[in-house]
Amino acid sequence: MKIVSNDFSDEEFLDKKFGYRRENIPPHLEWKDFPNDTKSFALICDDPDAGNWLHWAVVNIPQDISEISQGGPIPGMELKNDFGKKGYGGPAPPSGTHKYSFRIYALDVNKLEDVNKNNFMHKINDHILDSAEIIGLYKS
Repeated sequence: MKIVSNDFSDEEFLDKKFGYRRENIPPHLEWKDFPNDTKSFALICDDPDAGNWLHWAVVNIPQDISEISQGGPIPGMELKNDFGKKGYGGPAPPSGTHKYSFRIYALDVNKLEDVNKNNFMHKINDHILDSAEIIGLYKS
């Protein structure tokens, strides 16, 4: 499984427009080569340089969706992030350059219930068929 973006390459800088204090729009993401028995996808973006601060989590992305356009619309159910808001919360490092991990998970279930930012990994863990990651960098 692989995840790519038209907006940045792995381990390269994200444009400032994706930042929380700027346009705060999600970048384009596309995933491919996922298992044939995939029933849905889950997506997460966090900052491992800030204690895995949650910037974005989406569950119940339909199996026939394999791409999110820059700025959306976002298929599936967006969860509350660590900014306290549902949806995407872009990079906002306090200082220096931080890494932002965008991970997509292929799941063996159509829909997950009662998922929130605190139980996201626990809820998907038993259903993961495959996953992929792309890292974006952002400097304050």
